[in-house]
Amino acid sequence: MPQINILPKHLAELIAAGEVVERPASIVKEIMENAIDAGADKITLEIQRGGITYIRITDNGCGIERADVRKAFVSHATSKISNENDLNSILTLGFRGEALASIAAVARVEMMTRAEGEETGTRYCIEGGEEMLLDDAGCPKGTTLIVRDIFYNTPARMKFLKKDVTEANAVAGVVDRIALSHPEVSIRFIRDGKDALFTTGDGKLESTIHSVLGKEFARTLIPAEYELEGIKVSGFISKPFNARPNRTMQFFFLNNRFIKTRTGLVALEEAYKNQIMAGKFPACVLNIQANAQSVDVNVHPAKTEVRFANEKLIFNAIYYCAKSALEVGDSRVQANIQPKTQQFVQRQFMPQPVSGKQIKIYEQQLEKVSKDDFWQKTTADEFRKAPEQQPKTEPVSTKFTLRDESVFKVEKDEPDLIPTQPKTQVRVEVKEEVISLVPEVEETEPEIQLPEPNVVDESEVVTFGVVDTAEEKEIPEAEPYRVIGEAFKTYILVEQGEKLLLIDKHAAHERMLFEKFRAAQNTIETQMLLVPVTVTLSKEEYSAVLENLDVLSKAGYTVEDFGNGMVILNECPTAVADGDLAGVVMELAGYLADNRRELVPEKLDWIYHSTACRAAIKAGDKTSAYELNIFVEKLLNNPDIRYCPHGRPVLIELTKHDIEKNFGRV
Repeated sequence: MPQINILPKHLAELIAAGEVVERPASIVKEIMENAIDAGADKITLEIQRGGITYIRITDNGCGIERADVRKAFVSHATSKISNENDLNSILTLGFRGEALASIAAVARVEMMTRAEGEETGTRYCIEGGEEMLLDDAGCPKGTTLIVRDIFYNTPARMKFLKKDVTEANAVAGVVDRIALSHPEVSIRFIRDGKDALFTTGDGKLESTIHSVLGKEFARTLIPAEYELEGIKVSGFISKPFNARPNRTMQFFFLNNRFIKTRTGLVALEEAYKNQIMAGKFPACVLNIQANAQSVDVNVHPAKTEVRFANEKLIFNAIYYCAKSALEVGDSRVQANIQPKTQQFVQRQFMPQPVSGKQIKIYEQQLEKVSKDDFWQKTTADEFRKAPEQQPKTEPVSTKFTLRDESVFKVEKDEPDLIPTQPKTQVRVEVKEEVISLVPEVEETEPEIQLPEPNVVDESEVVTFGVVDTAEEKEIPEAEPYRVIGEAFKTYILVEQGEKLLLIDKHAAHERMLFEKFRAAQNTIETQMLLVPVTVTLSKEEYSAVLENLDVLSKAGYTVEDFGNGMVILNECPTAVADGDLAGVVMELAGYLADNRRELVPEKLDWIYHSTACRAAIKAGDKTSAYELNIFVEKLLNNPDIRYCPHGRPVLIELTKHDIEKNFGRV
């Protein structure tokens, strides 16, 4: 049997430090919690290089008496508990007495503190667990702790630290959670010499949310408060319409301590059931006040995992809190719709009369005159005779276009103002090139000449965006086929030889776009946004996005740091330019935060997939017959497009034999 040895003190301290101090954010969390336990209502935090080289935390708490300064850095020395019964009713944030000892074991620490009633403060320096200095110091009441050179004596652990910006964002995340859990404490966060956060400490959670998470996020929240059998839940939840693509903006606190609770997540989302879109999640900032004896916070060194004596009671309290808030605070989504005006808006221009005529200009509202109205009001014979008969009715353009157009009409003025002249009408369209409005039709033509196949009614078509004439010339001809039509505006029916094909147009188009994006790496067609989109992210997502700016750029997204947990989108792929760009950024940020260790090609594939899914034509969208034919041709001539990026088939084959068998013909 191996011999059992008692570990030396310095080695035991390093092991204990490994449980408490993982990165600079761990140090900030422990010291700020100690400051709050000391009764501080003002805390200032300053870091440099992500906190790796410098951390300074100053508070105006009760301070530490000189006689207790050395004890504070001894392992398991604490003023929070004195006997085992105290573990059953822990209301302080810290209680183990490991933080300062663990920090001092792996860094250079300097403390300046003065307790109430002391005339002179104390300065204490300790490095790697060894005391270096204990002396008088002039300082205000409270404590200032300076931590330098984390892991300077354990280089093996230092190499696991991430980039400065990543570590700084992790620190910012800790500060955000502490600020939200204690709105009565004013917190100032200085990052590399610049103010990153300041909360007023007025005790109002709403103003703290505004300072920490931004005004745009704060506007989407509604107040929530409920009490059930001694369990009180209060805070804010988001409206169903403002749900997010992930759970990163869900903050739960137990007795003003940040926790991770599966019970809270399920209860909250159950309250939103049937009110929120699939794949979306509500946001919240909820504080649970419960009897300290009914919870156990002594589960993990990080103190974020807790156990409840009655999980069902916690579930019900959160559920009914959110449900009640939604019934009272959630309002229908409002849309401002302008009342309809008259079809023609007349504008009078009064230039000098030319040749005794007065010009009247009429501006036609194109959206009020559709192609269907034209064919209902004008027959083919009337249309052919229009140039000769000069009808008095206002002419309507036969061109299928979405461009604005103006109708210029020169009419006969009043007899007493100008001489009588023949009535004339002039029809002008303002376009990039001059186009005749009335197609030339031979008198012997029995029907109106229809537009060429490449002219599509843009007002009724959702463009697939996959037609490429340069590529079509290289595509080999497919087996003869016939497009029968479309079922449920989702499935395209195609007859090909002895088979009937059912094509899922969304799945097929999604795969086409996915392959197109992958083939055009670094050359994806993008669009510069006239108004850049600003998105508020959690600090974990914010850090992940900043780490992958080059990856997003390759995928067509130009994102910049906007500071304080916000990023700004300046450019995006043209395929998604008309979509919910804020939702796109949040979805990408959530993926990058959860998959930091993925290789760059895998990240790019996922981004291409997400972009293709959003840009692809949706089930239920109307598609013209011409586009259906082009789409089917491109699909059938590409044998690689058989599954969508999710793995679902893009088409199903039914043989003629199978159909006849079901009808009893064979």
